[in-house]
Amino acid sequence: MKYTLKNEEIKEYNESKSYSFPKYTSQLINLANQNAQGTRPQVVGQMSELFQEFQNSGEEMTIDGWRRWYKERYPDAIEKATSKIVHQVQNLSDTIPIIDKDMIKHWIEDLVIDKTFDGLYLQKAILASLAKRKGDKYRLASVEEEAKGIDGFVGSTPYSVKPSTYKTMGHLSEIIDVKKVYYTKKKGSLIIEVED
Repeated sequence: MKYTLKNEEIKEYNESKSYSFPKYTSQLINLANQNAQGTRPQVVGQMSELFQEFQNSGEEMTIDGWRRWYKERYPDAIEKATSKIVHQVQNLSDTIPIIDKDMIKHWIEDLVIDKTFDGLYLQKAILASLAKRKGDKYRLASVEEEAKGIDGFVGSTPYSVKPSTYKTMGHLSEIIDVKKVYYTKKKGSLIIEVED
Protein backbone atom coordinates (compact mmCIF):
# COMPACT_ATOMS: atom_id res chain seq x y z
CA MET A 1 0.00 0.00 0.00
CA LYS A 2 1.25 3.47 -0.85
CA TYR A 3 -0.39 6.75 0.12
CA THR A 4 0.27 10.37 1.03
CA LEU A 5 -0.26 11.85 4.47
CA LYS A 6 -0.50 15.65 4.31
CA ASN A 7 0.90 17.93 7.02
CA GLU A 8 -2.63 19.06 7.92
CA GLU A 9 -3.62 15.42 8.51
CA ILE A 10 -0.54 14.78 10.64
CA LYS A 11 -1.47 17.77 12.81
CA GLU A 12 -5.07 16.55 12.97
CA TYR A 13 -4.05 13.05 14.10
CA ASN A 14 -1.66 14.46 16.69
CA GLU A 15 -3.81 17.32 17.98
CA SER A 16 -0.94 19.65 17.09
CA LYS A 17 -1.53 23.35 17.67
CA SER A 18 1.32 24.83 15.64
CA TYR A 19 1.84 28.56 15.95
CA SER A 20 1.50 30.47 12.68
CA PHE A 21 4.63 32.56 12.21
CA PRO A 22 4.65 35.74 10.11
CA LYS A 23 6.74 35.59 6.92
CA TYR A 24 10.54 35.35 7.50
CA THR A 25 10.28 35.34 11.31
CA SER A 26 10.77 31.59 11.71
CA GLN A 27 13.87 31.72 9.48
CA LEU A 28 15.38 34.54 11.54
CA ILE A 29 14.60 32.85 14.84
CA ASN A 30 16.14 29.64 13.51
CA LEU A 31 19.28 31.54 12.45
CA ALA A 32 19.49 33.22 15.85
CA ASN A 33 19.05 29.83 17.53
CA GLN A 34 21.89 28.33 15.51
CA ASN A 35 24.21 31.02 16.84
CA ALA A 36 22.80 31.05 20.38
CA GLN A 37 22.48 27.24 20.57
CA GLY A 38 19.36 27.73 22.63
CA THR A 39 17.75 24.38 21.84
CA ARG A 40 20.81 22.18 22.28
CA PRO A 41 20.33 19.04 24.42
CA GLN A 42 22.24 20.60 27.32
CA VAL A 43 19.60 23.37 27.44
CA VAL A 44 16.31 21.62 26.58
CA GLY A 45 17.21 17.93 26.77
CA GLN A 46 17.62 15.26 24.09
CA MET A 47 14.18 15.33 22.49
CA SER A 48 14.22 11.91 20.80
CA GLU A 49 15.14 10.19 24.08
CA LEU A 50 12.74 12.28 26.16
CA PHE A 51 9.82 11.64 23.84
CA GLN A 52 10.49 7.91 23.89
CA GLU A 53 10.59 8.06 27.69
CA PHE A 54 7.29 9.99 27.63
CA GLN A 55 5.70 7.37 25.36
CA ASN A 56 6.69 4.64 27.82
CA SER A 57 5.58 6.61 30.89
CA GLY A 58 1.88 5.72 30.79
CA GLU A 59 0.93 9.39 30.47
CA GLU A 60 -1.88 10.23 28.05
CA MET A 61 -0.49 10.52 24.51
CA THR A 62 -1.71 14.03 23.79
CA ILE A 63 0.05 17.32 23.18
CA ASP A 64 -1.12 18.51 26.61
CA GLY A 65 0.16 15.31 28.22
CA TRP A 66 3.56 15.79 26.55
CA ARG A 67 3.66 19.47 27.55
CA ARG A 68 2.90 18.65 31.20
CA TRP A 69 5.35 15.71 31.30
CA TYR A 70 8.19 17.74 29.72
CA LYS A 71 7.70 20.84 31.87
CA GLU A 72 7.70 18.77 35.07
CA ARG A 73 11.16 17.47 34.14
CA TYR A 74 12.57 20.64 32.55
CA PRO A 75 10.72 23.50 34.24
CA ASP A 76 13.23 26.23 33.25
CA ALA A 77 14.34 24.94 29.82
CA ILE A 78 11.90 26.93 27.65
CA GLU A 79 12.78 30.16 29.47
CA LYS A 80 16.53 29.48 29.25
CA ALA A 81 16.30 28.75 25.51
CA THR A 82 14.12 31.82 24.99
CA SER A 83 16.63 34.08 26.78
CA LYS A 84 19.51 32.78 24.67
CA ILE A 85 17.62 33.29 21.42
CA VAL A 86 16.19 36.71 22.37
CA HIS A 87 19.74 37.92 22.99
CA GLN A 88 20.86 36.66 19.58
CA VAL A 89 17.80 38.13 17.80
CA GLN A 90 18.76 41.49 19.32
CA ASN A 91 22.27 41.05 17.93
CA LEU A 92 20.78 40.38 14.48
CA SER A 93 18.43 43.37 14.82
CA ASP A 94 21.38 45.62 15.65
CA THR A 95 23.36 44.30 12.68
CA ILE A 96 20.73 44.28 9.91
CA PRO A 97 20.69 48.10 9.47
CA ILE A 98 24.41 48.19 8.63
CA ILE A 99 24.12 45.58 5.87
CA ASP A 100 24.01 47.37 2.53
CA LYS A 101 24.50 46.44 -1.12
CA ASP A 102 28.29 46.96 -0.93
CA MET A 103 28.62 44.67 2.07
CA ILE A 104 26.49 41.99 0.37
CA LYS A 105 28.64 42.24 -2.76
CA HIS A 106 31.82 41.84 -0.65
CA TRP A 107 30.25 38.85 1.15
CA ILE A 108 29.40 37.14 -2.15
CA GLU A 109 32.87 37.80 -3.56
CA ASP A 110 34.47 36.48 -0.37
CA LEU A 111 32.34 33.31 -0.61
CA VAL A 112 32.61 32.70 -4.36
CA ILE A 113 36.23 33.73 -4.87
CA ASP A 114 38.23 33.68 -1.64
CA LYS A 115 36.57 30.90 0.37
CA THR A 116 36.16 28.66 -2.67
CA PHE A 117 39.83 29.02 -3.56
CA ASP A 118 40.97 28.57 0.04
CA GLY A 119 38.72 25.55 0.57
CA LEU A 120 39.62 23.73 -2.62
CA TYR A 121 43.29 24.67 -2.37
CA LEU A 122 43.40 23.38 1.22
CA GLN A 123 41.48 20.19 0.34
CA LYS A 124 44.17 19.19 -2.10
CA ALA A 125 46.99 19.94 0.35
CA ILE A 126 45.24 18.10 3.19
CA LEU A 127 44.47 15.01 1.10
CA ALA A 128 48.03 14.96 -0.28
CA SER A 129 49.52 15.23 3.23
CA LEU A 130 47.20 12.50 4.55
CA ALA A 131 48.14 10.23 1.63
CA LYS A 132 51.83 10.81 2.35
CA ARG A 133 51.35 9.90 6.02
CA LYS A 134 49.44 6.73 5.05
CA GLY A 135 51.91 5.82 2.30
CA ASP A 136 49.14 5.84 -0.27
CA LYS A 137 47.95 7.85 -3.26
CA TYR A 138 45.18 10.46 -3.27
CA ARG A 139 42.83 11.92 -5.78
CA LEU A 140 40.19 14.65 -5.74
CA ALA A 141 36.55 13.63 -6.09
CA SER A 142 34.66 13.64 -9.37
CA VAL A 143 31.58 15.83 -9.76
CA GLU A 144 29.37 12.80 -9.08
CA GLU A 145 31.34 11.95 -5.93
CA GLU A 146 31.22 15.56 -4.77
CA ALA A 147 27.42 15.39 -5.01
CA LYS A 148 27.61 12.63 -2.37
CA GLY A 149 29.68 14.83 -0.03
CA ILE A 150 33.06 13.30 -0.95
CA ASP A 151 35.96 15.71 -1.46
CA GLY A 152 38.61 13.15 -2.31
CA PHE A 153 40.10 9.73 -1.71
CA VAL A 154 43.21 8.48 0.03
CA GLY A 155 43.70 5.02 -1.40
CA SER A 156 40.13 3.71 -1.68
CA THR A 157 38.85 5.58 1.39
CA PRO A 158 36.56 8.53 0.67
CA TYR A 159 36.99 11.71 2.76
CA SER A 160 35.07 14.89 3.31
CA VAL A 161 37.35 17.82 4.17
CA LYS A 162 35.74 20.55 6.26
CA PRO A 163 36.80 23.44 8.48
CA SER A 164 36.49 22.55 12.17
CA THR A 165 33.70 25.12 12.50
CA TYR A 166 31.59 22.73 10.40
CA LYS A 167 31.08 20.55 13.49
CA THR A 168 29.09 23.30 15.19
CA MET A 169 26.98 24.27 12.19
CA GLY A 170 23.78 22.46 13.13
CA HIS A 171 21.79 24.20 10.46
CA LEU A 172 23.43 22.20 7.68
CA SER A 173 21.02 19.64 6.35
CA GLU A 174 23.49 17.55 4.38
CA ILE A 175 24.39 14.13 5.72
CA ILE A 176 27.86 13.03 4.69
CA ASP A 177 28.41 9.33 5.28
CA VAL A 178 32.19 9.24 4.73
CA LYS A 179 35.21 9.81 6.95
CA LYS A 180 35.74 13.45 7.82
CA VAL A 181 38.91 15.47 7.95
CA TYR A 182 38.58 18.71 9.91
CA TYR A 183 41.05 21.55 9.76
CA THR A 184 41.63 24.62 11.86
CA LYS A 185 43.65 27.51 10.48
CA LYS A 186 46.33 28.78 12.81
CA LYS A 187 48.88 31.46 12.08
CA GLY A 188 51.19 29.83 9.57
CA SER A 189 49.70 26.31 9.84
CA LEU A 190 46.67 24.04 9.78
CA ILE A 191 45.62 21.73 12.59
CA ILE A 192 44.25 18.56 10.94
CA GLU A 193 41.87 16.15 12.68
CA VAL A 194 41.11 12.89 10.84
CA GLU A 195 38.22 10.66 11.91
CA ASP A 196 39.19 7.08 12.71
